[in-house]
Amino acid sequence: MALLEVEGVFQVFGTLTALGGVDFTVEASRFHGLVGPNGSGKSTLMKCIAGAIAPPTEGRIRFDGVDITDARPDERARAGLSIKFQITSVLQALSVYDNVLLALQAREGIGALLRSRTRGLLHKRVMAALERFRLVARADNLAGALSHGEQQWLEIAMALAPEPKLVLLDEPTAGMSLEERRVTGELLAPIREHCALVIVEHDLDFIRGICDVLTVLDQGKVVSTGTVSEIQNDPKVQEVYLTRV
Repeated sequence: MALLEVEGVFQVFGTLTALGGVDFTVEASRFHGLVGPNGSGKSTLMKCIAGAIAPPTEGRIRFDGVDITDARPDERARAGLSIKFQITSVLQALSVYDNVLLALQAREGIGALLRSRTRGLLHKRVMAALERFRLVARADNLAGALSHGEQQWLEIAMALAPEPKLVLLDEPTAGMSLEERRVTGELLAPIREHCALVIVEHDLDFIRGICDVLTVLDQGKVVSTGTVSEIQNDPKVQEVYLTRV
C-alpha cells in the first residue's frame, strides 16, 4: 500500500485552477521528486498535502491508509507528515538548539509541556538532529547568525527531528552554493531508511542525484511519472521543458 495517495485533486482559487485533477502516489522509503516549470502547481500540491491551504476543491488525499483530505495541519503532523516550506522560517532570535527543541515539543502533549519536563527528555533527540546536519558546534548560537545554507539545514533538521514517515521539502537548496547542495544530498541520503521524501527542486542535477522517482507537473496537471531515466527520455516531458522553461 502506498504511503501517500493523492487522487483526482483539483485546487481552484476564484478563476484560477492551480491543480487540475492531480493523481500522485508516494511509496514508503522512496525519494520522490516533483519537477516542472514555474507556475506548474508544485508548491500548491505540497501545501495541499500538508494542509497549509484550504482543502482541495475536489479529490481525496490519503496518508498511511487514512483519509486526511479535511484534516488540520496539526493532525497531519501527528500522523507523521512534516514539511519544510520554500521560504526559510527558523526563529532567528532563538538559539539553534531551541529551534529544534520547539519542533519536537510541538508534537508533545499539553501535560508534558505544562510540567516543563520535555527539555531534558528531548535533549538527546535535539543533539542527534543537530549532529545529523553538522550543526552541533552552532547549538548555542542564535539561528539568525547562521549562514543561509546553515539555516536551510536547520529547518530540514527541524522537519526531520520528530521522525516523520514522510517529509515534504520545497526547494531546500535554494540560494545554496554548489558545495552546500552537494553536502545537502549527502545529509539527506540516510533518511530513506525510515522516512519517505517528496522534494520540489529547480536544480535538476541535484534532484536526479537523490530521487528514485520523478513526477513532472505542467499547468496543474501531471505530465509523466517514472524513474529518472524514463523521465529524461519522455517526449512529453521534453516538449514541456522546451516550450515552458
